[in-house]
Amino acid sequence: MREDTLPKLLMRNAARLGGKIALREKEFGIWQSVSWEAYARHVHDFALGLVVLGFKRGDKVAIVGDNRPEWLYAELAAQALGGAAVGIYQDSLPRELAYIIDHADATMVVVEDQEQVDKILEIKDELPKVRKVVYYDPKGLRSYTDSWLIYFPEVEALGKEYAARHPEFFAGEVARGQGEDVALIAYTSGTTGVPKGAMLTHCNLISMAKNLLAIDPLEEGDDFLSFLPLAWVGEQMLAVSAALWAGVTVNFPEEPETVRENLREIGPHVMFSPPRIWEDMVSRVMVKIEDASFFKRFVYRLLMPVGYRLADCRFAKKPVPFWLRLGYHIADFILFSAIKDHLGLVRLKRAYTGGAALGPDVFRFFHALGVNLKQIYGQTEIAGISVTHRDGDVKGHTVGLPIPETEIRIGEDGEILSRSPSVFIGYYKNPEATAQTLAGGWLHSGDAGYLDENGHLVVIDRLKDVMRLADGSIFSPQFIENKLKFSPYVREAVVIGKDRPYVVALINIDMYNTGKWAEKRQLAYTTYIDLSQKPEVLDLVTGEVLRVNKELPEPVRIKKFVILHKELDADDEELTRTRKVRRRFVEEKYRSLIEALYADQETVGVESRVRYRDGHEALVSTALKVITLA
Repeated sequence: MREDTLPKLLMRNAARLGGKIALREKEFGIWQSVSWEAYARHVHDFALGLVVLGFKRGDKVAIVGDNRPEWLYAELAAQALGGAAVGIYQDSLPRELAYIIDHADATMVVVEDQEQVDKILEIKDELPKVRKVVYYDPKGLRSYTDSWLIYFPEVEALGKEYAARHPEFFAGEVARGQGEDVALIAYTSGTTGVPKGAMLTHCNLISMAKNLLAIDPLEEGDDFLSFLPLAWVGEQMLAVSAALWAGVTVNFPEEPETVRENLREIGPHVMFSPPRIWEDMVSRVMVKIEDASFFKRFVYRLLMPVGYRLADCRFAKKPVPFWLRLGYHIADFILFSAIKDHLGLVRLKRAYTGGAALGPDVFRFFHALGVNLKQIYGQTEIAGISVTHRDGDVKGHTVGLPIPETEIRIGEDGEILSRSPSVFIGYYKNPEATAQTLAGGWLHSGDAGYLDENGHLVVIDRLKDVMRLADGSIFSPQFIENKLKFSPYVREAVVIGKDRPYVVALINIDMYNTGKWAEKRQLAYTTYIDLSQKPEVLDLVTGEVLRVNKELPEPVRIKKFVILHKELDADDEELTRTRKVRRRFVEEKYRSLIEALYADQETVGVESRVRYRDGHEALVSTALKVITLA
């Protein structure tokens, strides 16, 4: 059998690896293991259960929930029957669920728990194509009597009964699968409007895994911790495609809140996270150091420069002097290994970051610790990746070289264009957007960039977001924002200045880190608003902005900023579900505040409606201090 679909790879692994561990999930404080044989058996039973419920070749299964083995069983089961999986972020609001499920023409919905069941039942009338809703965590659902609902093990039981009558059916369906079949409909983050469903085939996903692992090999049994949403193509890249191709063990955390603890317990060999995860780790380390004893702070400040010097030598491909190698080994023994152990990064062969730009300061910090962190560049429409760094050829300001079978060129307007076997076949029910994105046989990324003298790709920003001030000075908001977010006290930042006389910023403080900073100085506060507008906190953030300004050209330095009265939130449509800023929406929503930053005002009053998850709204009124920098 040709190994051209994901279910065929699963059957191959079940036959070859048998009782070896494929999946591991922590439940009730104990790590529970699932062998490759058991993995395949669950997919087999659930797939045949779907057949009994009316699932047909070409149908779609929508999946909503935290990362659990059942998500993978449902996804592979749909694909084994010639259907496609549609992943949805677990924190999506009911109206967002309704749009994606209906737009994708999903006939089955698989959800995790009572929270997701309640959201689905709320929009039941908007989902006329859905036949059944399958849940896999029964807690709190005992009294639910809607015939629409069915428990995951019950579906598997139906599948076992069907298999007894049709023992060859499943194998026949898997064999019928072709590499060109749609395996996954991955909805884009919707930074510029309504999410679009990118249709990815088995060939798209497998060729991506094959080409990534050709340059960064993984071995059977290597561990990967799957804690980012499986609705994100970046998580699909390793937890599904690469794991099936290489036989990697996928581990699931007990709860989203226990990820840090579980990461340390597992000590994965490979890790892939968007910048916010790496930024959070840096913030944690810096806050811990600030809270440490004088001696520990002294050791940190003495030894970290040794790591930075070694990292800079390697970035520049310069020979590392003997004294620096010796000093680094001592620093690693005393400091770096302890920090990596605390973060769960001791066994890492390599780590990736992607989905958005990572600030060079964060990147340099991890290389100083000895973490082989590499940039990845790609997008949903190319199955997650087209470019990455090679071991020993890492540059902090670039995203690396194209992976095998991938071509990259720069369009006349500076747009990054890609071509590879991983490029999607189009947007579901959107031929106009498909034609525009695949014009001329190249995938148009919408990103601006260039190739350096060594062929490394440098990504500047979204093409539409590369801005000019009124005097013609060019700047990248994302570049400045990343420098601001290197501070442990800055959670989010939005930089503005297009066609304006100078650059301004809207800033969110990091509530946890700034709160600890305030408590240490015995500053009493009640809410986020109260903390953010305290004079001491304003001075703290002013210092962080001034630090960034020193690294920027004079014309594009931040002249004014304000700390927002609330955190930017996906539920308020200010961020996407992958925490990318919806820049146009934010600029429109806070237009009056932005205009005040370009006027001679020392304070500005704001009123804003905040929508909570249960649907009710609250009116927030306050006065924000405008900080003007020399």
